[in-house]
Amino acid sequence: MTITIKDAEGIVGMRAAGRLAGELLDYLTPLVKPGISTNEIDRLADAWTVAHGAVSAPLNYAPSGHNPYPKAICTSINHQVCHGIPNDKPLKKGDIVNVDVTVIKDGWHGDSSRMFVVGEASLAARRLCALTHEAMWHGIVRVRAGAHLGDIGHAIQQFAEAQGLSVVREFCGHGIGRKFHEEPQVLHYGRPGTLERLEAGMTITIEPMLNAGRREVREMGDGWTIVTRDRSLSAQWEHTVLVTESGFEVLTLSPGAPPAPAFVPRSPALASAAS
Repeated sequence: MTITIKDAEGIVGMRAAGRLAGELLDYLTPLVKPGISTNEIDRLADAWTVAHGAVSAPLNYAPSGHNPYPKAICTSINHQVCHGIPNDKPLKKGDIVNVDVTVIKDGWHGDSSRMFVVGEASLAARRLCALTHEAMWHGIVRVRAGAHLGDIGHAIQQFAEAQGLSVVREFCGHGIGRKFHEEPQVLHYGRPGTLERLEAGMTITIEPMLNAGRREVREMGDGWTIVTRDRSLSAQWEHTVLVTESGFEVLTLSPGAPPAPAFVPRSPALASAAS
């Protein structure tokens, strides 16, 4: 397994791509409301990306065994877990939707996703979205040189299951850089002190998918969309993270990103994103 370690130039490139991904989600945030279709969100996202000198990584992405992905972003609604394909159906009040974007800027990838509550939603839906955001941060704060990938997964799993939520195991975070998906795989469950040791200069995504019901999932006939088998609600949040000697730097933070929970140590990167 080859894990790429970014040098100073690579880190600059990843910061720029990550910042752009976060700013794209900021741009889309006020648009996600009842009546808009996910196709329209996709169209606006692609136009914004191109206008900012970047391209969408998901568009025509075709890993082995898959048809090319047909859209610029992924939009996963309610019981859809991930990789939902935008369509013409309008969002309705009470929906929850994950918007997942990956931009390529000067050859570097920035990958992030957020949950959106469309209008007024149920307490259970809002709780799931909030707790999944918190679970992601429980994983992020375990990142530092010398830690293990298992530390990240264990922290997410322990928190999620204590809240009565289940962790999807078929999909995970990943290394990212010049390529959309690099080594290593970043599981959202596991045991502390296991799997690969983190090194400064690694860039990874942490993107837990949590279900309100059971963890089992299935693939829809389009070859991309993943849904919960029991049709329970699912939520996901994602950031791209740089491993540093002393901890982490979240590369996809932006001024409009939801704030980190109170347990997250304040860092210069977090402070600059909030300003």
